[in-house]
Amino acid sequence: MNSQRQTPDLLLAAAAIAVLGAMARAIWFTPIEARQGEAQKIFYVHVPSAFVALYVAFALLAVSSALYLWLRDVRLDRLAESAAEVGLVFITVTLVTGPLWGKPIWGTWWTWDARLTSTLFLWFLVLGYLLLRASHEDRATRARYSAVLGLLTAILIPFIHLTVYLFRTLHPQPIVLKPSAPSLPPEMLTTLLFSLGAFLLLFVALLRARYQYATLRDALPEEATA
Repeated sequence: MNSQRQTPDLLLAAAAIAVLGAMARAIWFTPIEARQGEAQKIFYVHVPSAFVALYVAFALLAVSSALYLWLRDVRLDRLAESAAEVGLVFITVTLVTGPLWGKPIWGTWWTWDARLTSTLFLWFLVLGYLLLRASHEDRATRARYSAVLGLLTAILIPFIHLTVYLFRTLHPQPIVLKPSAPSLPPEMLTTLLFSLGAFLLLFVALLRARYQYATLRDALPEEATA
């Protein structure tokens, strides 16, 4: 039992060290971009947080929700809930770092750009998902309704990815997830991949801790958690 309690802490510690290492590399050991200057360093937080939120956390939310509707396995409901809550943290980081990066480059904190607006809509959708879960006391009803809402993320994820191709937008097109090879200098690409790995490790650590909490919570009688 003690080792089971310690493992998430060790994983979180390793993830925190990895993220700090990635940020140190980005700040002190990665070249400054010629046009954007120091502001471009936010790229190494903004892009990994967006990648983890969209393509890992919310994709996992959608898949777990679909599988729950099919199998009615409560473990899938817990996984979907955990992915949504942790993913909301990462997408919040994305929405905060975007304006911080955009202000010195675009001259404005926010513009109702297709990519930005659709990402903000996804943030509200996931927040609504979590609020819906909090509004139902019956676990089966809560899980079923939430799963339906969680499936909507599966529609928004590819739409958000394609907005830069479908609309005229200030947001740059993908430079890593693109049909051709990534268009980054090797030093910057290495730092980005390091950051992606660190953020993925952090996501796994937080997801595991959140899932364990949900398991312990669901082991209690319903009246104890109402």
